[in-house]
Amino acid sequence: MTAAKPLCLIAAGGTGGHMFPAQSLAEVLLAQGWRVKLSTDERGARYAGAFPPEVVREVVSSATTARGGLAGKLGAPFKIAAGIMAARRAFRADRPAVVVGFGGYPTIPAMAAAVSMGIPRMIHEQNGVMGRVNALFAPRANRVACGTWPTALPPRVTGIHTGNPVRRAVLDMAGAPYTPPSDEGALNLLVIGGSQGARVLSDVVPEAIAGLPDDIRARLKVSHQARAEDAARVTAAYVAAGITAEVQPFFDDVPRRLAECQLVVSRSGASSVADIAVIGRPAILIPYAAATGDHQTANARALAEAGAAIVLPESVLDAESLRRDIRAILTEGARAGQMAAAALSLGRPDAAERLAELVTELTR
Repeated sequence: MTAAKPLCLIAAGGTGGHMFPAQSLAEVLLAQGWRVKLSTDERGARYAGAFPPEVVREVVSSATTARGGLAGKLGAPFKIAAGIMAARRAFRADRPAVVVGFGGYPTIPAMAAAVSMGIPRMIHEQNGVMGRVNALFAPRANRVACGTWPTALPPRVTGIHTGNPVRRAVLDMAGAPYTPPSDEGALNLLVIGGSQGARVLSDVVPEAIAGLPDDIRARLKVSHQARAEDAARVTAAYVAAGITAEVQPFFDDVPRRLAECQLVVSRSGASSVADIAVIGRPAILIPYAAATGDHQTANARALAEAGAAIVLPESVLDAESLRRDIRAILTEGARAGQMAAAALSLGRPDAAERLAELVTELTR
């Protein structure tokens, strides 16, 4: 009789930052002969469409006491407790060999059930500052994998640097040859802001670009990802400056645009930083000032220290400073090439495989 395939239960919160690396791990584990279940909330389920069809989705009851009105905060502990009891029942019916949490409040039921039932468990922290839920479970986890290095960890917790798994579309562009900026030819600039706080990029980037020297502006091709409510005014600003630009709320081909660009201006979310490093491109990073624990500044640190990126905090960001840095990179081809190589040296295209190895270790 053939032994049943081992089950890995992946728990992830309802944002792309949690779900994309969870998806990458699921794909690798399935290829290695595992069964995989995904535990998330209703919001996370909306990000699960790209997961392989073999992954069983389980929508759990969870909540946070940090947001919502008084009734929501008072009811949150009861909702979380119900989720934990449901997870325990599910684990008794089909016991996971390993539970892996990627952070976010929807991971609480599965991780708490794993702790209470003695099931091997691991967490993966994407950011350079550990999120609240991961910090809660880190001392109780058998392995703590870190996407950003170094990561600020709770006392007496040891992390293992695996890197942040990236999407297949990014892996397909990994290490794509870089064309440094020169005195001739197009200069491709990619502007990506993420879903939070991107308005500042829409306010500052077009003004910065409009003031560049004529010989640079004439060759610029800008791809600018802007919020839907900002797209019209951003487009108008580029038109007024005579800049060739494509402005969209969402680009479904960011990896290709990243591979083709000479420079990327970006927030420093964990996924964006991982993509930039795996493909290997010079960057100007503008950390989201309101990020919990200032984790986007921590995410940018390794690229900055390696000389792969310039970091412009929002506190000093203006059109003049951004223009200065864009011009410096686009007029110094040797420097831009060195930045691209430095970024690529930090990439971890095998991050999902590294995570899968840790999962397998926990079953031995």
